[in-house]
Amino acid sequence: MWINNLNPVLLQLGFLQIRWYGLVYVLGFFLAAWWLFQAQKKHKIELDSEGIWDLLFYIMLGILIGSRVFMIFWNPEIYLFHPLNLFKIWEGGMSFHGGFVGSIIACYFYCQKKKLNFWVIADILSAPIILALALGRIANFINGELVGRVWNGSWCVVFPNYDNLCRHPNMIYSFVERFTVFLWLWSLSVRKTFTPGQVTSVRDQPPSPFAAGFIFWNLVLWEGVGRILMDYFREDILYYGWSLGQWFSLIMVIVATVILIKKYRQDLKTIF
Repeated sequence: MWINNLNPVLLQLGFLQIRWYGLVYVLGFFLAAWWLFQAQKKHKIELDSEGIWDLLFYIMLGILIGSRVFMIFWNPEIYLFHPLNLFKIWEGGMSFHGGFVGSIIACYFYCQKKKLNFWVIADILSAPIILALALGRIANFINGELVGRVWNGSWCVVFPNYDNLCRHPNMIYSFVERFTVFLWLWSLSVRKTFTPGQVTSVRDQPPSPFAAGFIFWNLVLWEGVGRILMDYFREDILYYGWSLGQWFSLIMVIVATVILIKKYRQDLKTIF
C-alpha cells in the first residue's frame, strides 16, 4: 500500500500556479511541433514554420472545445443545464473522446483550407498525440483524479483527496498501455521499404510503405481497445456493465476495424 500525497502544483509564484497537468499540455504541444518540424525536414509535409504553428493552434482549440463539450455526457447536471460552466476550464473536466474528436475536426478543416492531405498529417501526429496522452495519465496520478476501483493488492494506492480506501493505480496502468501504443505507432512511422545502407540523404528516403491514414487508424483501434481494458480498473458509473468511456471506445474499435479491413488490407498483410 502507498499513500498518494503528491503535490499537483509544481511551482507557486504568488497567485500564479504551475501545475503538472498544465505542464503536460504545454509539453504535448511542443512535442507535436517537434514531430511536425521533423516531418518538414524530411519533406513529408508541405508546411512552412508559420503553417505548422497555425495547424497546432487549430488542433489545441479543437481539443479544448471538444473535451469540454463532451463533458455534457459525463455530467449533464453540471454542463447541459448550466452551459456557462463549459467555459470554466480552471475547474477541471476534460474528456479524452471529446478532445480527440475536436482535434480531428479542427485538423480536417485546416487541411481543407490549406489543401493538405489530412491523412498524411493525421499519420504524422498519431505518435506524439498518444505519447502526450500517456504523460497526461501520470499527471492524473499526481492530481489523485480518475481513481481506480477498490483493491487490496500489494501495490494498491490510497488517494486521500478522494477517500481512505486502497485502490488500483489505474492511471499508471493507462500510462503503460498508451506508451505501448506509442511504441507501436512509432515503429510503423519509422518503417522503411529500403535496405539499410542504400539511403545517402534525407531526400533519398521513399515515402511510408503504408497508405495514408493507416497509422492514424491504428491509433484509433489500439487506443480504443486499451481504454476498454483500462476502464475495468477505474472507478466510474456503469451503464449496462460498462462506463461511458468504454462505450465510446467500442465505437472507436468497430469503426477502425471496419476501415482497416476494407481500405488497408494490403497494409495489414505488410505487417502480418
